[in-house]
Amino acid sequence: MKQIVLVLLTCITSIASFAQEEDDKAQRLALKKANGYVYEGNNSINNDDFVSGEMAYRQAISKQPNTVAGIYNLGNAYYKEGNYEEALYRHEQAAKATTSKSEKHKAYHNIGNILMQNKKCKEAVEAFKSALRNDPTDNETRYNLGIAKICAEQQKDQQDQNKDDKKKDQNKDDQDKKDNENKKDQKDQKDQNNEDQKDKGDQDKKDDEGKPKDDKKDKGKGEDEQKDKQKPKPKPGQMSPQQIKNLLEAMNNQEQKVQEKMNAVKEKGAKIKTEKDW
Repeated sequence: MKQIVLVLLTCITSIASFAQEEDDKAQRLALKKANGYVYEGNNSINNDDFVSGEMAYRQAISKQPNTVAGIYNLGNAYYKEGNYEEALYRHEQAAKATTSKSEKHKAYHNIGNILMQNKKCKEAVEAFKSALRNDPTDNETRYNLGIAKICAEQQKDQQDQNKDDKKKDQNKDDQDKKDNENKKDQKDQKDQNNEDQKDKGDQDKKDDEGKPKDDKKDKGKGEDEQKDKQKPKPKPGQMSPQQIKNLLEAMNNQEQKVQEKMNAVKEKGAKIKTEKDW
């Protein structure tokens, strides 16, 4: 029984070892083919045949998805063609796929260059820092980092200036709007005052019953009142001109009555006495 168990274990171990060998063999074969396509792609790119080079690199990646050489070189090819979006994607992919510090340094260095081309200086600073963390001795990366820092600072100053200008423009727009509202309010108030003045003038021209007043009549009345005010007022103990006039008229009337009586007597004549007086 023990022998049977040992035989079975031996068979299982042999099968597992065979499977592992086959898997390793397949991996080596895939890597070999991937490297072959990378080689073809490099030759095509060196001969300025971008289309063939891109196709070869893509075949290399399909055979070995994590082949850093194919991914990295394809990113460089896109960078030379000016396709920075695809180049950035491939170099980020390469930086994640590799465990080698040297390969990470190269990937992040190129990422920084691509970001500088896209005017993303702040992000480029971080990429160059990542590259230096993997290879602190690279002076080219250090130089590019300095340029990126200057660019990032200039962009920050420009953004701050744009914010200040935008704020000033907004304040100016707000002030203009406020001024326009004030002018409108002043105009509305002026129009309202004119309307009130007009209504008041129309009301003054109406009598108590709401009928239009006779301006001429009112004017004459006003003149009479003015004349009465201009007449001299009698002093205390002194007769007014009107009183004197009334007195003279009364005296004339009285004198006229006396004269009328005398004239009546003359018309009748004096009586003649016929008898002698004793």
